[in-house]
Amino acid sequence: MSDTPYTPPSTPLLSPEVREALAEGRPVVALESTIIAHGLPRPRNLAVAEELETLVREGGAVPATVAVLDGEAHVGLAKDQLERIAADTSMRKLGHRDLAPALATGASGATTVSATAFLAARAGIRVFATGGLGGVHREWTETQDESADLRLLARTRIAVVCAGVKSILDVPATLQRLETLGVGVLGYGTRYFPGFYLASSGERVDWTVGTPVEVAAVLTAQDALGGPDAALIIANPVPEAEQLDPELHDRVLAEALAECRRQGVGGQAVTPFLLDHLQRHTAGASLEANLAAVRGNVHLAARIAAARTAAAR
Repeated sequence: MSDTPYTPPSTPLLSPEVREALAEGRPVVALESTIIAHGLPRPRNLAVAEELETLVREGGAVPATVAVLDGEAHVGLAKDQLERIAADTSMRKLGHRDLAPALATGASGATTVSATAFLAARAGIRVFATGGLGGVHREWTETQDESADLRLLARTRIAVVCAGVKSILDVPATLQRLETLGVGVLGYGTRYFPGFYLASSGERVDWTVGTPVEVAAVLTAQDALGGPDAALIIANPVPEAEQLDPELHDRVLAEALAECRRQGVGGQAVTPFLLDHLQRHTAGASLEANLAAVRGNVHLAARIAAARTAAAR
């Protein structure tokens, strides 16, 4: 670390396109960058990153991919910055707790759900699209392992469009935790909470909406009520035709959990271990289901952001 005193920026750096869109009241959708740096094989990761930004534009909004580069938080990336995130194998994985040391030390990294939600909200963005949330891990009573996503979302006013939480987690416990933290959950066109790779986790949701206009109305009501700054989860299931085969999912996940215990994998290593096992032992089908969910979430988020903007005019 340099001896020169660090002067932090008051807000994240906005790309010219994002800055202009926010100033003019046009719809913007935040996108995370960990899927680019850590979630996909190269060079496919760059193609997917560009595809997701295109989907946002086709839905009538401006994409704002979030990352930290050389100690500066960026909301909205230029083409060369997106390429750097995709190509640089030294990119760190940054949760919201990592942002301060990353900025102070000049580090570069891709942002997780918690870091992306935090920086997007700071920039004034209301809608964020991702694949699946983190949540309460299985065997929580022994490990006390819970994603930082949950507490951050409990104090961040942002709408998160996702395909539920990763099926490797304890879904009922995660839903209970979201309720305790005051984070609202809407099922989009479904009465059941999605299972990330699967269209349904089997757990019911309390509220169901069917159009972007209905979601926008909920956001308007949330803002009008005021009160605690908490996120709203829009749980959008992967289409059944594109989900991972449920029998294959259940069998491979059971094998992955058993292998995880056998090898003594714990802590932050559990999630990447299980996801890697699923990908390898489903011949890549889990990755395709993941991408199908992300595409659907990004497209829906753009439509929600556009509907919210139209309602405000």
